[in-house]
Amino acid sequence: MKKIVALALTLLLALGMIPVANAEQDVTVTMFQLKVEIDSALQAFAAAYTEATPGVTVKIETLGGGADYGAALKAKLQAGQMPTLFNIEGKGGYDLWKDNMTDMSDCAWVKDTDFAFIGDDGKVVGFPVAIEGFGLGYNAEILEKAGVDPATLTTFSAVKAAFEKIDGMKAELGLDSVVSMATSIAGGMWWVTGNHNFNAYLAGGLDYDDSSVLDKLLQGEVDAERLADYCNYVKLLFDYADQNILTNGNYDAQVSAFAQGKTAFLHQGNWVDPNMKQLGVTFKMGYIPHCFTDKQEMTGLFMAAPSWYCLYSGASEAEQKAAKDFLDYMATTAEGADYMVNQAGMVPAFKSVSLKPTGQFSAALVEASAKGGNYNWRFGSMPDGTGQNVLGPIFDLFAQDPSDASMLAQYLTEAIKTIPNM
Repeated sequence: MKKIVALALTLLLALGMIPVANAEQDVTVTMFQLKVEIDSALQAFAAAYTEATPGVTVKIETLGGGADYGAALKAKLQAGQMPTLFNIEGKGGYDLWKDNMTDMSDCAWVKDTDFAFIGDDGKVVGFPVAIEGFGLGYNAEILEKAGVDPATLTTFSAVKAAFEKIDGMKAELGLDSVVSMATSIAGGMWWVTGNHNFNAYLAGGLDYDDSSVLDKLLQGEVDAERLADYCNYVKLLFDYADQNILTNGNYDAQVSAFAQGKTAFLHQGNWVDPNMKQLGVTFKMGYIPHCFTDKQEMTGLFMAAPSWYCLYSGASEAEQKAAKDFLDYMATTAEGADYMVNQAGMVPAFKSVSLKPTGQFSAALVEASAKGGNYNWRFGSMPDGTGQNVLGPIFDLFAQDPSDASMLAQYLTEAIKTIPNM
């Protein structure tokens, strides 16, 4: 009987009546990415693409929200488990991973963006995930009740006066603090201060192409007067933050406090729009600039395409082709546009996408972009690990006792001196 069954199966296979997976055609594209806020939307998009694309499976793994993505990616490389697609953030990430990147200059999406990452050899190696931006987010309804006009908050003194006024009305306004901010290393929030907030020192108030402060930092030098102003701003934020969230909180705690109307300001970017939607936020929101000085008015936001998908050079030829096709589909189709804008709540970096984001922070970013006068993201050009291992611990320590801004300036000055040797 067994012989008869075996013979029957052999005949069916020979006649092509039973489909057999072709190992040469079937391919799995793995993406290891760090934006936790888009994980559910990206998973759904990848699943739909997999279903619609015979022979191709796209799998998404996400690690972010303060977790050490860089260390995890290095571990994958060492273990021989490198993903097909991975994230880098800025020049520091490029310098670390450039020997593991594949040229994507031939992809269809390249001609549709001004934000591709161009390597030292002139080849396109990075697909821009989105245009992102940040300032100091605010709850418009709370500011209106407090009699504070956000349009007037363009200098350090103006922001300080607004903080003081709102702080005096906390009970009336139902607030726990004026600003929601976190710096805890244990909570994985080093990037809020060591990267994003520190960008005020690196780029705030400067022309978009002005890298002079960054250039000094890379030489181990500081602009002492500018740094002093910046440290006073950090002290202001820390003084008016919820101390428990500041010193112990994680991403969810920081964002939730703002979403629940327990704080007037939020130190995050437009990537929180999906979180605001999930948390059922209905109040009006917007941004003020990070105003760390009185020497000039601040009118712009920090805007850039700060994160890119890169293609692993060690992946098979079939995996690389499938990954390129997937990225082309994301950037150039109506389905991809719907995913980026409507599902993930992002601001696409591609010219052909006409959809506009519905998230309030992203909409504010689009408005600021049209207005102009915005500032660059410079922290991504610091050596790998600077924000996490050099600057982040200093801010975490300062948060324990933010009484003396000059001490913060001293600590940062000494730390910056070490950067050329990293």
